[in-house]
This record gives sequence, structure tokens and C-alpha cells, in this order.
Amino acid sequence: MNYRHGFHAGNFADVLKHVVLTRILLHLATKPAPYRVIDTHAGSGRYDLSSEEALRTHEWKDGVARIEQSPLSPAAEELLAPYRAALAGIRALYGPGAYPGSPWFCRHVMRPDDRLIAAELHPPTYQKLAEAIGRDRRCKALDIDGWTALRANVPPRERRGLVLIDPPFEQKDEFTTLSAQFIAAHRKWPTGIYALWYPIKDRRAAEGLVDDITDAGISRLLRLEIEVDRPEAAGGLGATGLLVANPPWRLAAEAEILLPALTERLAQGSRPRYLCEAIRPDG
Repeated sequence: MNYRHGFHAGNFADVLKHVVLTRILLHLATKPAPYRVIDTHAGSGRYDLSSEEALRTHEWKDGVARIEQSPLSPAAEELLAPYRAALAGIRALYGPGAYPGSPWFCRHVMRPDDRLIAAELHPPTYQKLAEAIGRDRRCKALDIDGWTALRANVPPRERRGLVLIDPPFEQKDEFTTLSAQFIAAHRKWPTGIYALWYPIKDRRAAEGLVDDITDAGISRLLRLEIEVDRPEAAGGLGATGLLVANPPWRLAAEAEILLPALTERLAQGSRPRYLCEAIRPDG
């Protein structure tokens, strides 16, 4: 599966990933000590939903566009507020077709002493990332492989923060690489928060990822998934997940509010589903 992000920006998988990302960062900010975010596969930082790539797939129409149609429940809207604020901020600067990538969401939530390392190997995409970050001294864009960035930057100097791992899934063995790289990083920094994004086209691959990680003895995991029941004839992605290691203690309760509301709004078929599962929460 090739997940070049320009084709998929703002789709339902992005909505889930970025909503959860903002919630994690807000929880990190409840303590005064600074934190660091390591974004291993950062992409270009911001996207244009009127671009040729986005218009070729129109996936954002069944993602962020649905979220903007009307408010969700009051409880869900309270948790969505930081996501909506970041979206409004980028559109105020770049127009109604702009959509933030994960580095932009991080910059929107980060405090003056917090830091972001954003890695991107693809040269043209890296140039866009560097432009999106600009002169923000809190942030550093690295034109290196994401796995190299992960190995080189954990544990961070701050000893607290988040690693966001969002590979493009261009290689057949990406799930195996994802689990191996995460397990190695966790051994170096077992107290950090990690968020592992994955597509679900092959349910066995997703289950294998979780099995590999739990077999390694890693505990305190929160598994979040949305399946929109996309008709097969449409092709493309129909389900996505995030596996969060060392989740903030309130994140599971927030997910129990957010995921039903998001799943209902983003559903494309008659049998959507969501999963909010704590795995070894007291490990």
C-alpha cells in the first residue's frame, strides 16, 4: 500500500490521528516541564485540498469536510475544540483549502519551551516541511529517514514527550518494521508516550502488530480504531487505527466520547464500528 499523504490529506484517518494527537499534547501541557515531540514521518506540514493530488481522490470530503458540516455532541465538541482551532488558524493564513499536517497541529498546541523534531526523507516533501515550519525556533526539520530519526532522538533531553510514528506503508514489510522499530525505541525510552498510526486493509497485519508488541512485554497500551464501512467498490482505505503506548490517564475516557461521535459522522456504509481497548492498562 502506498500512502503518499498528499492524496489522502484530511481523510477520516487524518481526522482520527490529528484529534488524538492534539488531546495527547494538551495532556502533556498540564505539567509545567517542557516536552518534546518526535514526528518520524512528518510529511509536508500542510496540504492544499484544492491541489491536483487531493482532487484526484476527494478523500477529504468524507473526512474533515464532514466534521465541518455541523457540530457533534457537546461533549465531543469540547474535546474537538483544539483540532478545530488549529484548522481555523491555518485557513486564516492560507485559505479555506488548507489542511494542517501533524507538525502544524504540534506547533499550534506547543508552548514556548516545548520542542518538535520533524523528519522527512523525500526531498521535495522535506522542502515543503521546512517552509511550513519556517523560522519557528521550537521546531527542527530533518531530511533523514524516520527510523534513523527515531533511533537518534530517544530518549529526548526533556525526558518527557511524544513519538508520533506515521510511516507511508510503501513497503510490504512496513508492519514488521513498525513493530521492531517501536520495540527498540521503547527499550531505550520506556516512559515516553508513543502513538503508532496504521491503516487496516489486512486485519491480520494489524493484529500481528499488536501481538508483536505485547509479546515483547510492553504494557499500558490503548488501541483506538475506526472503521467507516467504506463500500468495496470505492477501493482505498476503510479502517484505521492508533496504538498509544503510555497513554495519558484521561485519554481512554476521552476516546470513549470521541470515537462513537466520529464514527457516526464519518461512516460511509451501514455498519461502521469503532474500538477503544485498553491493553494491560496497569502493566
